[in-house]
Amino acid sequence: MDAIFDALASAPRRRILLYLADDDLTAGEIAARFDMSKPAISKHLQILENAGLVGSRKQGQFVRYWLVRDALVATLEGFLRRIDPPAAPPAEASVNEPTAAQELFAEQLRRARAAYAADLNLPIDED
Repeated sequence: MDAIFDALASAPRRRILLYLADDDLTAGEIAARFDMSKPAISKHLQILENAGLVGSRKQGQFVRYWLVRDALVATLEGFLRRIDPPAAPPAEASVNEPTAAQELFAEQLRRARAAYAADLNLPIDED
């Protein structure tokens, strides 16, 4: 996970990922979109590939790169689950048993009726 976040820490590497999200590109095609040297682009691509975010294959005299979407998505989802774990599924409640929320609402309703009746000097009707 740290390797992926280290790779994502660089703005040029994030831009490369965005370009690769649209299409597979050669290193030269990627470099043409930046104002930096080809060795610098190669270094960025190496970091992305080592993090598992980018794949590559030799095609003739060129190397084509592509985005490894699953690695990025799985890492980000895993990180988000650690920050905000999913809630536990609610326990199966019996159809005849009121939930805690229903009991709280009923109690609040009883108190409101009692307060209203007291304000109007009415007898309190207990349900």
